[in-house]
Amino acid sequence: MRRREFITLLGAAAAAWPLAVRAQQPGKVSRIGVLIALAQSDPEARAWVAGFLQGLEKRGWSDDRNLHIDYRFAPAGAQAQELAKELVSLQPDVIFAMPTPAVAALQRETQEIPIVFLLSPIRSARASLQACRDRVVTSPA
Repeated sequence: MRRREFITLLGAAAAAWPLAVRAQQPGKVSRIGVLIALAQSDPEARAWVAGFLQGLEKRGWSDDRNLHIDYRFAPAGAQAQELAKELVSLQPDVIFAMPTPAVAALQRETQEIPIVFLLSPIRSARASLQACRDRVVTSPA
């Protein structure tokens, strides 16, 4: 998948953000949790975060102005459950997760906070099939 297609995918995910979060009050800072089951130094994770931030900025969201983002990285799913619990305790308005191990960990921790499942371009076909088969969560794109 090309970079442009990848950024389009992230833009679609940001557009799927619940209306309650998008219709913010003046002066209100919304909080996003992000759980990525990759190492922070992984090139795929770094590209994903850069594209995610770019997609948010195009829609008027800025980490220093009207948004606070809490990132957690769980390489190969290690500590995913512990980090999911930590993110949920922060009470974000929405949690974005990538890939499947992160989503599964979050589902065990909350049924109240919306979870947006973002597919990695490398793992997307396999994860989509698994999500449909298990009826877990699907991607907004």
